[in-house]
Amino acid sequence: MSSTPSSPLHLAVALDGTGWHPASWREPVARPRELFAARYWADLVAEAERGLLDFVTFEDGLGLQSSHFLESDGRTDQVRGRLDAVLLAARIAPLTRHIGLVPTTVVTHTEPFHISKAIATLDHVSTGRAGLRAQITARPNEAAHFGRRTIPHIDAYESRAAQEVVTDLFDEAADYVEVVRRLWDSWEDDAEIRDAATGRFIDRDKLHYIDFEGRHFSVKGPSITPRPPQGQPVVSALAHWTVPYRLVARQADIGYVTPRDADHARAIVAEIRAEQEAAGRADQTLHVFGDLVVFLDDDPAAATARRERLDALAGTPYTSDARIFIGTPAQLADLLEEWRSAGLSGFRLRPAVLGHDLAAITRGLVPELQRRGAFRRAYEADTLRGLLGLARPANRYAAA
Repeated sequence: MSSTPSSPLHLAVALDGTGWHPASWREPVARPRELFAARYWADLVAEAERGLLDFVTFEDGLGLQSSHFLESDGRTDQVRGRLDAVLLAARIAPLTRHIGLVPTTVVTHTEPFHISKAIATLDHVSTGRAGLRAQITARPNEAAHFGRRTIPHIDAYESRAAQEVVTDLFDEAADYVEVVRRLWDSWEDDAEIRDAATGRFIDRDKLHYIDFEGRHFSVKGPSITPRPPQGQPVVSALAHWTVPYRLVARQADIGYVTPRDADHARAIVAEIRAEQEAAGRADQTLHVFGDLVVFLDDDPAAATARRERLDALAGTPYTSDARIFIGTPAQLADLLEEWRSAGLSGFRLRPAVLGHDLAAITRGLVPELQRRGAFRRAYEADTLRGLLGLARPANRYAAA
């Protein structure tokens, strides 16, 4: 089910290190000494919440960041190392009231039982504002951290052998999310009785085995964590081509995509909607968000100069899987409205320098969109599903 231009525009920000440009940590406004302190992240999320954004995502991985897509690079001149995204989101949850918290969870090599429990816990801690961003990894060096299987080295995704490996990883991801979702439903909403007088804490008939048997997982259940406040926390995934589009269509509430322009966005949305229909989910709301890296300044020349200065510090021009936008908040608002008319219902913005571009989003872009009647002026819901216009789903195991 697609959104219409009259429906509210959704905005999220992707938080990663000091920003998405690899030299961002060398900017005077960056706080590289605080990167592994909770206060740094709490300040970023507080700024995003001040801007009334729907949610923030936290990047994560199973290996050090790298300038090479599928292997480590050994570099020491860029930010390396991360805090655990789920634990970080749980630490920040009590410091916020409205904004959604969506940590990245790598679904290759990890167990769906653990992630289901962790995200359910985050939803309880945040009183209904949790989500997850499911991500695969095809890096052999990350497989070596676990020692349970090997993943062959891939030079590029274009080869047939590489596509087979990656398609299998995405099929595994779809099963993984299915297990996670079933575990969230394995406790009915009223499974806890907590009646001290009778000594009954749980109604055992309202805890359910999920009995999932698939090619990748065999999980009996039930979970050990009660059903999350949202019923189902929000599931999202980044997708660049048909196979991950299929994962989004089968299992996600939000897909992040990387169009070059409005026509490309229109084609991507059409492909995802077709896959959504094929997956039997045509009647469900599935948001498609455009990802953009942003350099925002009041003067376009200043934004261009800042990007050039950062590129010089990095020693190479910055490239990204997503389109790189350089300009003013008003110019970005124009682009977002153009892409929205192509069928996107929201955007996940990646600030090039968090210390600069996040505030440019919340204090420049947001007021501009508000003036145009395109963005909220107050939070209108208490849960992330509510902010996104997603109904709270019925429990699949509850008796009719």
